[in-house]
Amino acid sequence: MSAAPTPVCAFDIAPDGTATPCEVDAKPRAGWRWLHFDLSDPQIPDWLAQQLPGPVATALQTLETRPRFDAVHGGALINLRGVNLNAGADPEDMVALRIWATEDCVITMRRRRIMALDAIRKDAEAGHAPATPDGFLAAVAEGLTERIETVSLDLEDQVDDLEEEIVAGREDCAQRVLELRQTIIKLRRFVGPQKDALLNLGRGVSSMARSDAGPHILETANRAARTAEALEAARDRMAALQDHLESRASATLARNGYVLSIIAAIFLPLGFLTGLFGVNVAGMPGTGHPLAFAILSGASLVIGVALYLAFRWAKWL
Repeated sequence: MSAAPTPVCAFDIAPDGTATPCEVDAKPRAGWRWLHFDLSDPQIPDWLAQQLPGPVATALQTLETRPRFDAVHGGALINLRGVNLNAGADPEDMVALRIWATEDCVITMRRRRIMALDAIRKDAEAGHAPATPDGFLAAVAEGLTERIETVSLDLEDQVDDLEEEIVAGREDCAQRVLELRQTIIKLRRFVGPQKDALLNLGRGVSSMARSDAGPHILETANRAARTAEALEAARDRMAALQDHLESRASATLARNGYVLSIIAAIFLPLGFLTGLFGVNVAGMPGTGHPLAFAILSGASLVIGVALYLAFRWAKWL
C-alpha cells in the first residue's frame, strides 16, 4: 500500500460541529471526516486508486472539469467552480473543486487555492465546522456562489460605467468593451452549468431528508440562476455596446469619405483648369500679359466659391 498523501487539511468532525485534526489513514471517530487535498501531491493517484472506485478516482483527477452532480457507487461525485481570488489572478479564470461525498466522509480536491474552502477550514479550526456532510456541501455551495455574486455585481457596475462613457461620446472604449465582454463570457461559461449542478445536488440531498441542507442548497442554486441571468444580460448589453461603437465608427468613416468626395468634386474642375493653362504649347493666351496669373487665380477662386455655394444650395453640404 502506498503512503498516504499530505492533505491541505484533515478533520474528524463530531455531530456538534467540533473539528479535530486527524491523520488521513487514522481510524474514523464518531461523526464524519473531511479530507482536503492538493492534486499536485504525487501520492494522490495511487492513494485514490486504493481508496475509491476506479471511475470516481479518475473523475477526481480529471484536468478539465465542468460543474456536475452524479450519484454513483453509494456516494455523490460533484464538480463545482469558483472565482479565482488568488493574488495576481483574474477572477474569471475559475478554479475547479472536485468532491466525493458519502454519509461519513467528504474528500475535496483542488489544483489552485479556493477561498470558500479556506473559510470553512478556518471555521473548523475555530470549532465551528458543519455538523454533517450535507451541511458541508451546503456551506461550500453558498461560499462559492456568494463570491461569484460579488464578482458579477462588480462586472455589472463596470458595464454601467462603460455604457455611460459611450453614451457621452467617449471614443477610446472599444478595447475595454471587448475585454469586459470576454470576461463576462468566461464567467458565464461555468455559472450556467453550475446552477444546474447545484439544483441537482439540492434535490438529491432533499430526497434523503436527513437535514435542512437540501432546501439551503436549492436556495443557493436559485441565487446561482439569478447570477447566470445577470451575466447573460450583461453579455447582451456589451454586445449592444460593441454594435453601437461599430456603427458609430462606420458612420464617422462614411462622413469623412463624403467630405473628401465633396472636396474632390470642388477641386476637380479647378485641377482641369490649371492643368489646361499649364500646358507648354504655343498659342497659350495671356502668356505675355503681366496680370495673367492673378486673373487665373481669381477665376479659380470664383469657380471654387460658386461650386461650394452650389453644393450648399443642393444640400450636399
